[in-house]
Amino acid sequence: MGRLFVVNLEGNIYSCKHCKTHLALSEDIVSKSFHCRHGQAYLFSKVVNTSMGKLEERMMMTGMHTVADIFCVRCGSIVGWKYETAHEKGQKYKEGKSVLERYKVSGPDGRNYCINYERHIGGSDGDDV
Repeated sequence: MGRLFVVNLEGNIYSCKHCKTHLALSEDIVSKSFHCRHGQAYLFSKVVNTSMGKLEERMMMTGMHTVADIFCVRCGSIVGWKYETAHEKGQKYKEGKSVLERYKVSGPDGRNYCINYERHIGGSDGDDV
C-alpha cells in the first residue's frame, strides 16, 4: 500500500475515535447545529487526513445535495461527509465544507461522544443523512 503521510495539527483538535488521527481544528468549525442519524454533527471549513468516497445525490433536510462520505486515512472508518454541490441557492455556503459526526470523533478534551437516541428526536437546522 505504501507509506502513509498524515498531517499533525496543533491546538484544539478533533480526531478519529478509533485511531486518534487528527482530523480538524475547533477553530475551523462553521456550525455545531448539524445532525445525522446518530445525533450531533459539526460543519468544518477544513478537515485533513481523510479520503473521499464516491459522489452521490442525497436528499437532506435542507434539500438535495451532491455529497461524498469521508473516511479516516489511517483506519478507514467513516467519519462524516463532504458537500460538493448544494442545489438550492440558500445552501451554497456548504459547498467544499465537511461534516464530522460527533460520535465518530474525539473532541479537543479527549472525550468520546456517545449516540443519544432520546435527544435526537425532531428536526434541526442541520442535515440528516
